[in-house]
Amino acid sequence: MHETLDLNLARKVLAAQPFSVLLGARLTAFGDGEATLELDLRDDLLNQHGRVHGGVLGYAAENAAAFAAGSAVGPGLVTAGFTVDFLRPAKGEILRSHARVIRAGRTRAVCRCDLTTIDTDGTSTLYAVAQGTIAVTETAP
Repeated sequence: MHETLDLNLARKVLAAQPFSVLLGARLTAFGDGEATLELDLRDDLLNQHGRVHGGVLGYAAENAAAFAAGSAVGPGLVTAGFTVDFLRPAKGEILRSHARVIRAGRTRAVCRCDLTTIDTDGTSTLYAVAQGTIAVTETAP
């Protein structure tokens, strides 16, 4: 993990993202090439069928992947691209997006992300998987 980044600093970065604040996202784990982002699934984050909106899943995958990459290569990153495969319509109480770096290089990091929901009884169900490429835009200090 990059020396200047830790969970507290990563949480400050998340809190500086207005869209993340709007969604109520929280970073629950960060370090060693991994990050976990969670958010409570409110009615205003669902689609007309009462399932988690795909845009919310995409946000969670992309942001968790960027934080995972940041924990491995440091700050100064942007997402170069990502894909999400929706396995089934998502429902639950909490959305958890866990990303991990598959490979980190000088200019890019490739991450995989599992998107699960947690039900009121604690059951975790996998609803989507994603892969993202994060570009390094500046050399970390």
